[in-house]
Amino acid sequence: MFRSIQIGSNSNMHRVYQIVLLLLLYQTVCLTVSKAIECKSSSSPSNVAHTISVSKNGNGHFTHIEDALKSIPTTNDQWVKILISPGEYREQIRIFSKSCIILEGQDRTTTTITHDVHNTTSGSITFDTYEVDNFIVKGITFRNSYNRPYNKRTPHVPAVALRASGDKHVYHSCGFEGYQDTLWDDKGRHNFKSCYIEGAVDFIWGDAQSVYEHCTINVTGGGHITAQGRDSSQKTSGYVFKNCKILGEGRATLGRAYRAYARVIFVDSYFSNAVNPLGWFIWNQAGHEKDITFAEINCNGPGANRSKRVPWVKSLSRYEVEQFTTNAYIGQGGWIRKFLI
Repeated sequence: MFRSIQIGSNSNMHRVYQIVLLLLLYQTVCLTVSKAIECKSSSSPSNVAHTISVSKNGNGHFTHIEDALKSIPTTNDQWVKILISPGEYREQIRIFSKSCIILEGQDRTTTTITHDVHNTTSGSITFDTYEVDNFIVKGITFRNSYNRPYNKRTPHVPAVALRASGDKHVYHSCGFEGYQDTLWDDKGRHNFKSCYIEGAVDFIWGDAQSVYEHCTINVTGGGHITAQGRDSSQKTSGYVFKNCKILGEGRATLGRAYRAYARVIFVDSYFSNAVNPLGWFIWNQAGHEKDITFAEINCNGPGANRSKRVPWVKSLSRYEVEQFTTNAYIGQGGWIRKFLI
């Protein structure tokens, strides 16, 4: 992973280079943090400025989630909670440049936002958060119903369930369902906790800096689970999966290199036979194998057998793995702990 520099002993120089990389990581993360609006109503989202209710039967402030979101001004800097009653809300929604929003459903099995748009990638999103900072979602499933259940005669085109674009997002006990490009984990620092993610082709993709914890990943067809888009060694982006489960009746690689410095790391996770024995796919990035960080640490299950893996999978030291814990990688300042309402 590291290029050697011939100054002093190899071990000392290796340590110095690691420290330099950490300083660069810290500097970049600090620049990212400074862009996020700080919510004024409280240091914790558990105390909100006001609550809006949405119910399909007319018992709330609104019957449509989009209307509830439109009622929040772009200049909002106080925590606003939108409580969503159970039901399937058939809407295509875009939030642009708004902050300090909490969306809370009853649970992901009873509260669903769905649509079947499927054309250009940016035009096919059921729920789009664009340049949205400080965003919390709990107990909601986002679905793009195009080509579900899968029909091989149906054209394979982008059909995004959710785009996460903005800094400091938490998705807790949520669902993301689709077939191709399901979860566009686009940019910013994001934490997905106890979520369900379903798809077949590049169904977790983008260039965000995200940690997935205790998530269930369901492979429904042949393809690739991740398509991570890190395009520079200076970028801090990447996907880290911790204590996750990969299940399903399909078979997919853990990821393909969407860009030349793609980074995806699985730690302490379970792999069923839904994982392709090759593990990873270089795709259009041949020649960049040394720049790509695809790694598996302490994973188990029948799909974790690495005897047939591609030869350029990275081996990370314990020290390197420690840099990708949730708090070290995305949680500076303790914001994730505050966001888990």
